[in-house]
Amino acid sequence: MAEPERTERRLRPAPLLFEPSEAVTDPEHFFDLESIEDPRELLARATELTVAFRAAQDRAVEFQALAAAQLADPRRFDRLAPADIAERAQWTEDYARKMIEFGESLVRDGGDADVS
Repeated sequence: MAEPERTERRLRPAPLLFEPSEAVTDPEHFFDLESIEDPRELLARATELTVAFRAAQDRAVEFQALAAAQLADPRRFDRLAPADIAERAQWTEDYARKMIEFGESLVRDGGDADVS
């Protein structure tokens, strides 16, 4: 069965703003959500953040895969074995191989991540 297209990645999520350092020390503080009293507004903003974090995670995984593929490229004189990539990324060796393959497919298919 063909993998469904990932159209949610095309959505532009709400920007992730960095929190002030004093807010980070307060464990109850999270992107100022605790100060929103209207449940409709809270749901909307929390949903925006959820979409943004998911999009950021997808993007980061693509860049991990591209880097893994580049590091494993046999044309590189300093290429790394999957075991070495796994150790650096704190993955299993099997997962590193899968990420290398995924990265190679992104490069081959033109991928969404910019590797230039």
